[in-house]
Amino acid sequence: MSFSKKSNFPDKNKDFRIIPEKYIPEIESELRKKAITIPKEVYDCSGIRIQGTRIKSFLFSMDIAVIKNSNAQSILAVYPFTPQLSIIDAIIKASSVPVFAGVGGGITSGQRSIQIAIQSELMGAYGVVVNSPMPAEIIAQMYEVLDIPIVATVTTEYDDIVGKINAGARILNISGGKETASLIKKVRAIVGDEFPIIATGGHKGENITRTIQAGANGISYTPPSSAELFQGVMEDYRQNAQKKTNPNDPKKLIPDYQDDLVFSPEEIEYIEKGASGEDDE
Repeated sequence: MSFSKKSNFPDKNKDFRIIPEKYIPEIESELRKKAITIPKEVYDCSGIRIQGTRIKSFLFSMDIAVIKNSNAQSILAVYPFTPQLSIIDAIIKASSVPVFAGVGGGITSGQRSIQIAIQSELMGAYGVVVNSPMPAEIIAQMYEVLDIPIVATVTTEYDDIVGKINAGARILNISGGKETASLIKKVRAIVGDEFPIIATGGHKGENITRTIQAGANGISYTPPSSAELFQGVMEDYRQNAQKKTNPNDPKKLIPDYQDDLVFSPEEIEYIEKGASGEDDE
């Protein structure tokens, strides 16, 4: 059972209503079963309704294989390199959920970022993400030409939060590392309770819950890498293989591959020795 927002805790002197847990039918196929599952705690947040779609989970990944095998409701396609349209286009085409494309803010800025943002919108991006160093002046110019929301990243309390919002940022993406929950509270004191905030929640359920309680409307989740996932898969393969009889018995002859050789093994050995000069006198 869970309580509605009308009452945080039961109070015998006040009315409150109980919302029963909903049964959710679930259907999965064996081959398309999702390898990356968003922690259930993420769905306790309010979500952000963007272009009519309510989004709670944002997968922070550029790996198309991971993106295709995740149950996240959207993709946060931000990476530490100069944004490239070919990468943005590939992710948007591969993804079956909304994509928020990184368009610079650090190394890449100015008119280049604005042009990338415009192209990202035309390709089908649901929003564009600017890194924390992006000046409010560039955000303002971007806001004038875009029809999709600008997500401004905030990494410290010293970022120009008010300036970026006044310039046109419509969502904040808070990434404060271990201090994320604390940073959210400080930002909430500035922007109020209704401004949309996405925030990093970590991998543990209690950390995600703490982030939501601090005021995050959506959670960005960093999945394990393909290498980390493969490590587990390969270990399963090894364990299963050890349970079987080893077919590679060295006492057994390898099948008739020698029949296909131009020279017999003895002749090959003789030719190799002659070529090396070992038998020459």
